[in-house]
Amino acid sequence: MLCSLTPLLYRAFGNLLFSVVKPRGFDSPVLFVAMVAALLAVFIYAPTEREMGIVQRIYYFHVPSAISAAIAFFIVFASSILYLWRREDRFDALANSAAEVGVLFSAIVLITGPIWAKPIWGVFWRWEPRLTTMLILFTMYVAYLMLRTYGSRTEHSQRFAAVFGILSFVNVPLVHYSVKLWAPEQQLHPIEVMLDPRMAQVRGISYLAVFLLLRFLLQRRFVLEQMDRAIFQLRRQLEGSN
Repeated sequence: MLCSLTPLLYRAFGNLLFSVVKPRGFDSPVLFVAMVAALLAVFIYAPTEREMGIVQRIYYFHVPSAISAAIAFFIVFASSILYLWRREDRFDALANSAAEVGVLFSAIVLITGPIWAKPIWGVFWRWEPRLTTMLILFTMYVAYLMLRTYGSRTEHSQRFAAVFGILSFVNVPLVHYSVKLWAPEQQLHPIEVMLDPRMAQVRGISYLAVFLLLRFLLQRRFVLEQMDRAIFQLRRQLEGSN
């Protein structure tokens, strides 16, 4: 029973992954409208937080970027597992593409975080659990990209990168649960965030806009990755024929 279901599960999950990167004609207009709506909501509709003031508006970019990075790294994780299982090059290409986009959103988190922290904590950076685990996560996926960039384009290198991508994902839930795993006196991030109803609405709009941006960037990067691999194969064939 399980053996008969395995190919069906593989196809279903593979199709789900690649539906994210399948280009559609309305992607760009929808993304544009969503981003404009998010900017208007953040800077016009959302009320100013009483204690933190205008700097709190960074929240609407900081948190959605962190979630988008986690989604991208989950795609690396899932694609790497499927590549090791099926040895299909498209899964390796998707993992590499998602890693680049995830690192981009992680960099946004690590830039907006200190900008937000300075007027609230008095310093740009403190080695508290969530900040530290996020920096480690960013560093691990930068190392993954360095491995992909400077490693040889062989199946052995791809398998090694897939294993590294799977192991690196272990840090994603660690970042999320870091506020609960470490003692309260070591924390600067709140365990729970209570928002005004209008702020919660703006957060939802920002989530949607940043997720659409994630999808758009991943689509374009995946297309470029496929083109790069096709060119690499053509070069190998030409070199082999000479």
